[in-house]
Amino acid sequence: MSQENFDNLFYGASSVIRQFAKDIRTRMTPSEKILWSELRNKKLDGLKFRRQHPIEYYIADFYCHEKKLVIEIDGEIHLYQKQYDIGRTAELERFGIQVIRFKNEDVLFRVSSVLSQISDCCSRINIEV
Repeated sequence: MSQENFDNLFYGASSVIRQFAKDIRTRMTPSEKILWSELRNKKLDGLKFRRQHPIEYYIADFYCHEKKLVIEIDGEIHLYQKQYDIGRTAELERFGIQVIRFKNEDVLFRVSSVLSQISDCCSRINIEV
């Protein structure tokens, strides 16, 4: 991968953020593990998703660079940080990245519906990276 493509993939994330993302891949939540098992190895529509992917100074739960799509799985803590999440989404949108969110319970109990919504979203996004 060329340096330019590498920089575009991580949107300037520092080596510290990239290392932190690598570390937390080993501590995925149960819902993240379930969704990752359905997204990995291009299982969904042939698209490559990355888990715990650094973007600037944020770490996205899942990221598809081809579609510039972040998928966030929100646990209970997100009930208390709505303003932070709104600001974070706005920052990611500044890069032309779309963000979709699902609750833990949606992934745990309705993963087929979540996958369908992700697939629908991806089919509507036409981006050249």
